[in-house]
Amino acid sequence: MTQFSHNYPFDPSYGYNLDGLLSVPAPQAPADFQQYWQLRYQHTLSHTPHYSISACGAHAGYLVYDLSYASTNHVQINGWLLLPEHQQIKQGIVVGHGYGGRDQPDYHLAIPNTAFIFPCFRGLARSAYASVSSIPDQHVLHGIHNRDDYILGGCVEDIWMAVSVLLDLYPHIGNAVGYMGISFGGGIGALALPWDKRIQRAHFNVPTFGNQPLRLTLQTIGSAAAVRQYASQNSHIAATLAYYDAASAAGFVTQAGHFALAQFDPVVAPPGQFSLYNAWAAEKHLFILDAGHFDYPNKALQEMQLLTELQQFFGDMQP
Repeated sequence: MTQFSHNYPFDPSYGYNLDGLLSVPAPQAPADFQQYWQLRYQHTLSHTPHYSISACGAHAGYLVYDLSYASTNHVQINGWLLLPEHQQIKQGIVVGHGYGGRDQPDYHLAIPNTAFIFPCFRGLARSAYASVSSIPDQHVLHGIHNRDDYILGGCVEDIWMAVSVLLDLYPHIGNAVGYMGISFGGGIGALALPWDKRIQRAHFNVPTFGNQPLRLTLQTIGSAAAVRQYASQNSHIAATLAYYDAASAAGFVTQAGHFALAQFDPVVAPPGQFSLYNAWAAEKHLFILDAGHFDYPNKALQEMQLLTELQQFFGDMQP
């Protein structure tokens, strides 16, 4: 069991050792879980993304473009497109961000021959708009009383539309498309992946939204704490959260998954992270982090080791 000195009023390892974490199950999904998400996916694909790109320079070996595209419900999504300066485009990766938002692309990934799209999810960072709070504790509650209105569903659709943009720009890459997501972007990506077979493989770094019933019993800080507090006074939202459970979605995947999961995390409780990995129904790879959402002595070394694994995992997605 990983322990660190901290000032939290709870134990961010939650009393689990690694064997315990690897035994956390997924909850029972609603009977129409698969049908619900497949219909949302098909509806999303009926939309045209109407994207625009504009050059804004070069950095770290990439040509950098501002990107804007139309997602569902008339929401404009803004972000970036990165293209390698001196390489052919043979594959593409959509990269989701955490609840802290994103103020620039990740330039350090260095995966050859890859076009990257970095969307900002609706209501956050470059995609903020007036009717939705960009404060994580409030954003995570937006529309939560109805599964069709919950903003997390729109964020899932933002991923699917980003893939549509990528394949419209580079139709020759076929199904050589990947997804990477950290924390919030990890959980949203897990909800998106089972239904979108255009995505061949995905990486999840300390993903949230795993095992919602368990999450509601575990003390944390951040957006999960906001949901927990709200659910304590509005028990009916459990019906919505059942459709937004990353561990439930994991049981429907066919694509390979790579996971970087923490044994100590005050923001995304590790049992929820591991429930997603444990339920993953296809090829999976696990990288153990000492901690997530927390500074620790081996952090830089583990991030370097993880990047090496990801460069191999996404190195050549061409079939």
